[in-house]
Amino acid sequence: MKEMARPTIKFKLLSPDSKLPQYAHSDDAGFDIFSVETVVLEPGQRHVFKTGLTSQIPQGWFVSVRDKSGLAAKHGLHTMGGVIDAGYRGEWGVILVNNGQEVVTIEKGDKIAQGIMQQAEQAQIELVEVLEDTERGEGGFGSTGKK
Repeated sequence: MKEMARPTIKFKLLSPDSKLPQYAHSDDAGFDIFSVETVVLEPGQRHVFKTGLTSQIPQGWFVSVRDKSGLAAKHGLHTMGGVIDAGYRGEWGVILVNNGQEVVTIEKGDKIAQGIMQQAEQAQIELVEVLEDTERGEGGFGSTGKK
C-alpha cells in the first residue's frame, strides 16, 4: 500500500527556551507541546501558557489542542479552547485549568498539551425558516436515559 504524503507544519521558535513540538512515538496521533514558562496553578485557576511557537499550517488544515492524558489523570489539568487555524501567525498559547484538588507547578520545558493535525472543510452557511424533522428531535442532555 502506498503511503500518503503527510502535510507539513512549519514552526518558528520565538525564544531559546522554545521547543519544537514532537511525536513521542511513530504512531501517535498527537504531538507534544511544551511550556516556556514556570507557573503555579492553584485548584480552580487557569492560565494561558506561552509556548514560544508560531507556525504556518497548510491551507485546509488546523491543529486541535488537546489534553495530555497523564496531566489530566494525575492532576486534573484540562485544556480549554484550542483550535489553531491555518491563517494564524501569532504565538501559540495553551489554556490549562486546574480541576484538581492540589496545587500543580508546571515547569519551563514541561509537556502541557498535544496537538492533533486535522483537515478543515468549511461548511456552507445557510439561513432557513424550517429544519427537517428527525427521530431525535429536540432531545438533548440525558434524552436517551441511563441505560
